[in-house]
Amino acid sequence: MSSISPIDGRYKKNVSELDSYFSEQALMRYRVFVEVKYLINLADHKSFEKIKSLRKKDVDFLVGLFENFSPKDFNQIKRIEAKTKHDVNAVVGFISQKLVQINRSDLTPLVHFGLTSEDINNTAYSLMVKDATKNVLLPEIKNTLGVLKKLSKKHAALPMLSLTHGQPATTSTLGKEIAVFYNRAERQMLQISSAKFLAKFSGATGSYAAHNVAFPQFSWRSFSRKFISSLGLVQNPITTQVEPADSLAEHLHSFVRLNNVLLDFTIDMWLYISRNVFIQKKKGGEVGSSTMPHKINPIFFENAEGNLELANNNFEFLSSRITRSRLQRDLSGSTIFRNIGVGFAHSLLAYKNLSNGVSRLAVNKKHLSVELENNWSVLAEAVQTVLRKSGDVNAYDKIKKLTRGKPLSKESYLSMVNSLDISKKDMDVLLCLTPSNYLGELKKIMEDF
Repeated sequence: MSSISPIDGRYKKNVSELDSYFSEQALMRYRVFVEVKYLINLADHKSFEKIKSLRKKDVDFLVGLFENFSPKDFNQIKRIEAKTKHDVNAVVGFISQKLVQINRSDLTPLVHFGLTSEDINNTAYSLMVKDATKNVLLPEIKNTLGVLKKLSKKHAALPMLSLTHGQPATTSTLGKEIAVFYNRAERQMLQISSAKFLAKFSGATGSYAAHNVAFPQFSWRSFSRKFISSLGLVQNPITTQVEPADSLAEHLHSFVRLNNVLLDFTIDMWLYISRNVFIQKKKGGEVGSSTMPHKINPIFFENAEGNLELANNNFEFLSSRITRSRLQRDLSGSTIFRNIGVGFAHSLLAYKNLSNGVSRLAVNKKHLSVELENNWSVLAEAVQTVLRKSGDVNAYDKIKKLTRGKPLSKESYLSMVNSLDISKKDMDVLLCLTPSNYLGELKKIMEDF
């Protein structure tokens, strides 16, 4: 009711599954996760043998800090932050307080040992995006593409009039046109699903300087690599204080490309509905206009279009901006990174609307048939090509004079073909041709799809 962004207001229920990854509470939970995992790995290393080792119940307690992270825990961190004015330091304070509760204050010196805030932040953000992509976005993308593939398969052989430059063109099938978008989107989905995310855990300016002073005999680079790998990430070995976020930027731009494909699909579907290729199913109680009772608006596709554009606006800005930082570190990226979930939320909303929009459609086969029957001119391409095959050097110009700006009917088409000086075999092929069966190898193409 009082939300500024519609993502957290009007559309909240449609994208609430992303709360666990991109909310402020989720960010704090991921920070706790990284700090706790680091503490457990650190305490287990032989260089810290003077520290009392972790008992199973200690490990279980620490793991529970992130597995059972609650609004109460979040508020505890925020209260600490209100005093310290530093969000990561507040997480350190939270974990330290918890260690005191279980009589393990001896472990508090190891919390955040040798680290800078960006070690926690870059790792947390990479994990947030990685997990949200895997658990929420990819399943929804696969569902949307499944809807497209089903529609394509169902109408693989249904002839339809193509339009190039908005003008009648060589016959296609409805299923093939949908398959074009499926193939394009699937390629981008595969890139999204195979993304590798980088992280760094190397201290204030990427040199492990503090670590090395404390334990010069310890290979911190090796420890960092193994630790980051255990989180499902890849170590970036050479950085400043910040991990430059190139891998995140690449991932965001993969979503830009996917969303552009789906945006293209959304616009075409809107045009097909306007052209009467698709009829929208009525649903009782719904209203299409405040003044025109007859209307059924393509609202799902329009909503998807707007949200895909908003998502890409966010992704394109972030993918450019998050890779830049003054010298070894500046703070401008902090507030920018906090908006990383916005594009994913708009994308998720768009994917759901696309699926809903397609589910509300029925194909107008009668209209498709009438369109083709009224456009025998599309066969002019076939006629001039057969003339070329026969060696007619003026084939194109000859058919152009007969057809350009002069729509052909079935009768005028047959009359034109009968007037040609071509072999009987070629004549029979052209006489048997209709706008509906002028499909080339589309049957084989769609069988392979």
